[in-house]
Amino acid sequence: MWPMLIALALESTTVRRIAVAPAETLTVAVGGRGGGPVVAMVPGLFGATYGFRHLAGPLMDAGYRVIIIEPLAVGTSGRPRRSDYSLHAQAARIAAVLDSLDARDAVMVGHSVGGGMVLRVAVMRPELVRAIVSLEGGPAESASTPGFRRAMQLAPFIRMFGGFRRVRGEVRKGLTRSSADSSWVTDEVIGAYTAGAARDFNATLLAYMRIAEAREPERLAPRLAELRCPVRLVLGGTPHGSGPSDAEVARLRDMVRDFAVVTVPAAGHYPHEEQPAAVVRVVLDAAGAR
Repeated sequence: MWPMLIALALESTTVRRIAVAPAETLTVAVGGRGGGPVVAMVPGLFGATYGFRHLAGPLMDAGYRVIIIEPLAVGTSGRPRRSDYSLHAQAARIAAVLDSLDARDAVMVGHSVGGGMVLRVAVMRPELVRAIVSLEGGPAESASTPGFRRAMQLAPFIRMFGGFRRVRGEVRKGLTRSSADSSWVTDEVIGAYTAGAARDFNATLLAYMRIAEAREPERLAPRLAELRCPVRLVLGGTPHGSGPSDAEVARLRDMVRDFAVVTVPAAGHYPHEEQPAAVVRVVLDAAGAR
């Protein structure tokens, strides 16, 4: 079912399962002109390839090769119980996918915690990254928030009382609260965003528990000054209680040589869903900024 969802949402793309390590396989959608400039997109923890459906077509029409990478335990990628779910490890897997596809000098787009991942890719493998567009994602030092870690302490009770139906309801509430106009939060969207989690709910909970426990091998903040590519932080202009903290934005502004904040009116935590044309413009501008 999930390849059909992606195929319907993203015309002219091929969905692949790419192994990056034993027992670690990522879902990757690839479309556009082979050999052309690359835009690589990474959804956040509760996102999916489907979430970038409004960006992929216009970017391919503009001549870009579009690669959408679902990190481990995101979307329909694998959920191995014993893997390292730190942002550092996720960034290494994203880099491995780009290597396997011979993709260099990519404009990297990351949503929410995906922004923290692509920032790490740029630090670890600068030759892979031409520019960064972070959608509501700051230089996170952890794969999970305190609230997420508290919620995972209740994982056994979630499994016993309400299960996936309860989680699906919470996802709907979260998307609605985070939006300027929640009319985009339809049953189809909820189904697509949660399709991967629904396939094996127990594996999803166990992977989320591992994410809550993950520890980074090194801090990102001291290495932000190493970035030589443009970094654009896209923030929804409607107050929504999500996204990077003021301290994280200040850290990027103080340490990244070529940094700018782009505020998108009439959008919340999901600007690529509510105002995709504005996000496409930022991506194209970032591609030409260097």
